[in-house]
Amino acid sequence: MILSGTDPQAIAEAARRIQAGELVGFPTETVYGLGADASSDQAVAGIFAAKGRPADHPLIVHVADAAHVGVYASSVPPFAARLMKAFWPGPLTVILPRKPGVAAAAAGGQNSIGLRCPSHPVALAFLKACNTGVAGPSANRFGRVSPTTAQHVRQEFGDGLLVLDGGPCDVGIESSIVDCTRGRPVLLRPGVLTRAQLEAACGEAVLGKDEFKRQALDLVGEAPRASGTLEAHYAPNAKLRLMDAGAIQTALDLLGADAAHIAVYARSIVRIKSEKVLYRRMPDDALATAQQLFAVLRDFDAKGVKLIWVENPPPDAEWDGVRDRLGRAAAS
Repeated sequence: MILSGTDPQAIAEAARRIQAGELVGFPTETVYGLGADASSDQAVAGIFAAKGRPADHPLIVHVADAAHVGVYASSVPPFAARLMKAFWPGPLTVILPRKPGVAAAAAGGQNSIGLRCPSHPVALAFLKACNTGVAGPSANRFGRVSPTTAQHVRQEFGDGLLVLDGGPCDVGIESSIVDCTRGRPVLLRPGVLTRAQLEAACGEAVLGKDEFKRQALDLVGEAPRASGTLEAHYAPNAKLRLMDAGAIQTALDLLGADAAHIAVYARSIVRIKSEKVLYRRMPDDALATAQQLFAVLRDFDAKGVKLIWVENPPPDAEWDGVRDRLGRAAAS
């Protein structure tokens, strides 16, 4: 059941269901989430069951404002506080030391917890009405393409799930995740926020995945598990392959008029001799591409293609989030 997120009665009903231990689909500026009361391990177990998600794969807890961080985190390093001040509400998740006895299931059993304050007005109204943190991974089956509309969520879970409709997501890919538990900020999952933006806000160098691997001995403890960081993730039903523009054109030329069940998503204009090949032009802008990426992949699946050929994103930093999602989708 889809209800308007601008209807106060719908917000109240969604909050009532969360407080009753049920699941609710809700919009954020990144993707739609599948929410449950983060303080109830039984409610959170419903998320894992509905998604088919391993119970040790942690969830992100959404809060209405920074004042709620102390409910879940035992401490907040100064650089983490600066990140939250700069980017909350917004597409940033910080991983902090978890307060003992709180949200263990949402944390996947770890001693750390991922927290985010979304900027979507429907999400904020929903969280305030809930008066509790809401554990909310993307509202899709585990490992599949994330939803960016209420209709996508209904396609995943049917009409039995209450979904607050907040329109298409503005950002379109999941939040940047920064680990703040080991004395230095480490970017575990890129999003639309670049490392340069994160570093400017927190006043410290933000380690990336490669730097973390080289300098792991200099950090305290092991990297926490985090949402959406498995090698294979965000995958459409069709097989996705990343290619340069020349390889896409060569493959299309070789197949010629016999090409079928193929979709192409590319910035380059390609010559297509078959009417059975779908083509969508990828925007030249990274933010515009991020906003439409998951919707495009879902549309290709809906049209029954078997192969999706995607032109490699540029190497520039602003494309890191898009490149990350496509790389994980191609690995599935």
